[in-house]
Amino acid sequence: MASHKQGRKENEAAAAGMAKDVATPDIDPGASSNSEAASQGESSAADPIQKLQAEKQEMMNTLVRRQADFENFRKRVEKERQQDRQRGVEIVIEQMLPVLDAFDRALAGPVTAENADYRKGFEMIRTQLWSGLAKQGLERIDTAGKEFDPNVHHAIENVENTEHAEGTVVGEMQPGYRLQGRVLRPAMVRVSAGRSN
Repeated sequence: MASHKQGRKENEAAAAGMAKDVATPDIDPGASSNSEAASQGESSAADPIQKLQAEKQEMMNTLVRRQADFENFRKRVEKERQQDRQRGVEIVIEQMLPVLDAFDRALAGPVTAENADYRKGFEMIRTQLWSGLAKQGLERIDTAGKEFDPNVHHAIENVENTEHAEGTVVGEMQPGYRLQGRVLRPAMVRVSAGRSN
C-alpha cells in the first residue's frame, strides 16, 4: 500500500511538472535566432533601397551634366552661326566697296547739262546702296585733318605741308570703312611731313 501511495505521488509530481512546462514555457532558443534573422532581413531589405537611391542620385548627376553639356554645345553652335553669318556679311560688303568707290568717282566728275539727269540717277542708286550697307553697320572712316593712325589709315605718301603739323592727314586717296566697329578697309591717305628745312 505504501509503495502504491509512493508511486501515486511520483505520478502527481510528474503531472505537475508537465503542467508547469505547459503553463510557463521555456524561452525557445530558436526564437532569438528568428529575431536575428528578422533584423538581418530588415538590413538586407535596406541595402537594395540604398543601392537604388545611390543609382538614382548617380543618374540625376549624369542627367544634369548632360544637360549642361548640351546647353554649352547649343550656345557654341549658335555663336559659330552668328560668326559665320557676320563673316558672310563682311565678304559681301567687301565686294561692294569697289562699286561704292566707282559711284563716288562718277559723282566727283563735273556736272554738265548733258549728264545732269544721269547724275541724279547715279546719286539715287548710290544713296540706296549706302543706306543698305549702313544698316549692316558700315561707316566711313573720318580722315580730313585727323592725326595719322596706323590702325585706320594707310599712308601712301608723305608730303611737305606748311599748313598742317607733321603726322596730320592732308588728303584721302581711297576712303576707309569700319563694319560694326572693326576696320574693314583702312583709308589710303597722304600725310603731312611738316616743313622741309
